[in-house]
Amino acid sequence: MADLDDGAFVEMKGSGAKPYILRNVGGVYSCTCPAWRNQSIAIERRTCKHLKKLRGDAAEQARVGSEISAKPEGSEEAVEAKVGPPILLAERWDNETDLAGWWISEKLDGVRAFWDGKALISRLGNTFHAPDWFLAGLPETPLDGELWIARKAFQRTVGIVRRQDRSDHWKEVTYVAFDAPAMDAPFEDRHAYLLEHVHRRSPPYLRAHEQAKCVDLAHLREELARVEALGGEGLMLRQPGSKYEVGRSMTLLKIKSFLDAEARVIEHVKGAGRHKGRLGALLVEMANGTRFSVGTGFSDAERESPPAIGALISFRYQELSDAGVPRFPSYLGVRDDVELAPPPAAPKRGRKKSD
Repeated sequence: MADLDDGAFVEMKGSGAKPYILRNVGGVYSCTCPAWRNQSIAIERRTCKHLKKLRGDAAEQARVGSEISAKPEGSEEAVEAKVGPPILLAERWDNETDLAGWWISEKLDGVRAFWDGKALISRLGNTFHAPDWFLAGLPETPLDGELWIARKAFQRTVGIVRRQDRSDHWKEVTYVAFDAPAMDAPFEDRHAYLLEHVHRRSPPYLRAHEQAKCVDLAHLREELARVEALGGEGLMLRQPGSKYEVGRSMTLLKIKSFLDAEARVIEHVKGAGRHKGRLGALLVEMANGTRFSVGTGFSDAERESPPAIGALISFRYQELSDAGVPRFPSYLGVRDDVELAPPPAAPKRGRKKSD
């Protein structure tokens, strides 16, 4: 039977229109099919019919130690997505809400992670395999935060936290906590708890995210310009006195000069000129079917080894055209911690642009 070298991937036709991607990362095999993604066991013990077809039943049984659990009812495309942790999600600022007195923090360009008291969990419900020494000093109560290295280091962060080997690379990462979801208390009390825990326990890889009061609109714009000039992504605003809610809430707002979204890679467009012989652009498709090219934001290494067909990428853009196409899209990195969601609707004519 065929097999995959460490770091290699292969496409395989499934029941849907798009092929599935099978990967081997450090001996941990994965598949993008719903049957693999929606198993409630550790990822190193998951398998599926596509991996069995590639490697053989015997090899897969020897690797995972047991047979895959019974298939969910219905077609693979109809399998319900795995439920992630109960987290608060932000809305975009409408340019009308008065934010004076709200709490300002920098929007970190990292990987969202929910600490349930025992493990760090992604937005899609998958466990991050952080070393025990990284988790030392974290409280038994839940935290909401971001796995973060530095500004403009998103792809490096993703590359480390998705590994399964609990390597020393995690020493580059910090868990920046910005909330304590289990506390039935105003935001100020929850943030005070974070500060007190960090001060008292001094956990080596945990810190509480910095918060500052918004004075007025001029202060807000000044802080946004400062953060973006440093390479930051934008700002987050928390309503004073607000409780932690699950799902999207107007008590948490995000403000950025540029928007970002996700799209699926459907084709590699060959480069010309100085990019001849390597990637020129990615032809991508958003969840609503809109197709366009992303040709900027790539490093030379990424042009030599671009994201695979079928990969989900994140990109930044200024606004949507009247036809719903992102203007001036720029590549940010590969995403495997979110699902593909439709982009926000194009603004109506005459509407004030978002900050």
